[in-house]
Amino acid sequence: QNMLEELLIHKPDDPIQYMINHLKQHNDDAPRVCVLGPPASGKTTVAMWLCKHLDAIRISPETLLFKKISALAKEAKAYKERKQKIPNALWANLIQERLSNVDCIKQGWILEGFPENQEQAWMLQSSGIIPRHVVVLYASDTVLIERNSGKRLDPFTEDVYHTTFDWPTDPLVQQRLVKPEDLSEQEMLKKLLEYHRNFPEVFQIYQKVLKSINADQPSVDVLSQVLTHVRARHRSAAPFTPRVLFCGPPGSGKSLQAALIAQKYSLVNICCGQLLKETVAGKTKLGELVKPYLDSGCPVPDNLVMEILAERLNALDCMTSGWVLYGFPRDREQGEQLQNSQIIPN
Repeated sequence: QNMLEELLIHKPDDPIQYMINHLKQHNDDAPRVCVLGPPASGKTTVAMWLCKHLDAIRISPETLLFKKISALAKEAKAYKERKQKIPNALWANLIQERLSNVDCIKQGWILEGFPENQEQAWMLQSSGIIPRHVVVLYASDTVLIERNSGKRLDPFTEDVYHTTFDWPTDPLVQQRLVKPEDLSEQEMLKKLLEYHRNFPEVFQIYQKVLKSINADQPSVDVLSQVLTHVRARHRSAAPFTPRVLFCGPPGSGKSLQAALIAQKYSLVNICCGQLLKETVAGKTKLGELVKPYLDSGCPVPDNLVMEILAERLNALDCMTSGWVLYGFPRDREQGEQLQNSQIIPN
């Protein structure tokens, strides 16, 4: 899917060679995550924690401007020193430059605080930067203003702490904490207003891969929900024909669950025992061979069952809509016969 996205964005002259190069260079399983949210919502804490758990590269305004000094970073810093807003196009170029490095390609990336608005999101997309997962942290403005005033930073590790909510236990860490150049309450309100104005448009762009998480709860719960979302694979839009097999002891509810699944997803519901009875009732050649076994209460030979099942499961309705099967296989040998007949549940 990632390779197809890249092909559509870049439209290379030689698509075959482009795909070969992509497969050599890219790790499509590497995380590509955006962590968004208003000021003081905990983006840095979440991004750093994700990087440790996923062994990914964290990218934030600070790391872009101060970790690696490039011509683009110098240009952006000049804006910052003049207390001017850094243009969206410059931010997009900085991000694209950093994400093209080998470490981001191989290990994946956690992009913290970008994009901030619709224009930045479009610029990232047009550069081929498309996150697989977007985490949006939210909390009430009152909570965010209170958090902002108590924020403390460890200059050695860049970890973020709080005087009320998250104070370190290590006395050495406590001593070296500094108050970051944070916003005054007035500036904070202005930033929150800007965030609330811009964010709905960003939400629209990423809504299919986005998860909103309440940041006003214990950090363990926030991080657990974030990790669950980031590790989830999105459902593919590719055509899919379900082939469902229900197994379990007598009385475990196979027939009920099969009926519910078949009804919900419009699948063909097949009970092996019922299928044998229908075959006998149809007075077909196979039915005549099965009838004596059913009449005497003896098990129907596996080869006959497999022939009847294969014929039913290869019928047009099963091939197009998918199926749910129960009552077969009952043992390992029958399971192997099912596999050998190329009837493989997915």
